[in-house]
Amino acid sequence: MRIGFNPNKDKQLTSTDFFHHVVIPVYIPNHEYYFKDSFRILKYCLQSLFKTSHNKTFFTIINNGSDKIVVDYLNTLLADGFIHELIHTTNIGKLNAILKGITGQKFQLITISDADVLFLNDWQNETYKIFKHLPKAGVVCPTPSSKSFNDKTFNILSELFFSNKLKFVDVQNPNALTSFAHSIGNSKFYNEYHLQKILVVNQDDVKAVVGAGHFVATYRCDVFNEIGITHSNYVLGGDSENKILDTPSIKRGLWRLSTYDNYAFHLGNVEEPWMDIAYNDLKSNDDNLDIKFNFKSVKISSLEYWLKNTIFPKLIYRKKLRRFFLRYKGLTKEQANNY
Repeated sequence: MRIGFNPNKDKQLTSTDFFHHVVIPVYIPNHEYYFKDSFRILKYCLQSLFKTSHNKTFFTIINNGSDKIVVDYLNTLLADGFIHELIHTTNIGKLNAILKGITGQKFQLITISDADVLFLNDWQNETYKIFKHLPKAGVVCPTPSSKSFNDKTFNILSELFFSNKLKFVDVQNPNALTSFAHSIGNSKFYNEYHLQKILVVNQDDVKAVVGAGHFVATYRCDVFNEIGITHSNYVLGGDSENKILDTPSIKRGLWRLSTYDNYAFHLGNVEEPWMDIAYNDLKSNDDNLDIKFNFKSVKISSLEYWLKNTIFPKLIYRKKLRRFFLRYKGLTKEQANNY
């Protein structure tokens, strides 16, 4: 039986000051072997996030089947007001956890991050610069990579093939690139030429590196409006990250970009002494921002999408044309032959 009238019926939600949403799935089922240091890595991640983010940032954490120690820690963060939303699930897979996190909220920007990222000062401001100065930016990663320029970036390369806005410049922070290579256990991930030059789009004196990783990246909210996917069959990997995180921006005619300098570290699963030093060097972000992004819809026809993302890659991957492109955009012959 129901008596009376629910006072919330037909009542609209009140507006919020938050405009930036951060979503982080967490899976630490135990504290042994692969996960031995994962809890300490998680603390570096979340504490650095809280310290470097402005107060208009909304934090959502998805506990994706972690053990009681982690659950208790996350519950405490929620109770103490450090995070705004905490979702508990069994292990439903990383991408399914992300899908839970990005629904039910609507902000201008959404950052999706792994739980092993150390956020650095100014990661938000430098990300915002790219969104403001490059209207086609759909995804911005705070960690640049010189090898990302030909990974799901063919719309950029084709559109700016003859433009002097697209060119190779000196790597701003080669130590950050070597740190990333170390974090994934592959010290040879970058060769000497990758550490020298990097492909950027230069707009209004703002440089954005071509390409973006997805271990941490910020997205325009409308990127996810029509992804058409509500579930992934993979616990981790497979084609789920590509379908849910990588291609939606391209299908909307938007660009995948990164900051020119480095504003986050990938930590991996092993704690190292430098992490504590880097964390202690961070300054608290007390900014009280009031930013509105005037994101305009970018339309792309199926023909244009096919030409830029299917036909153009087949042409540019031809060895002679690829080397011509690399030389044309600023590499020396030796660099182009080994890039």
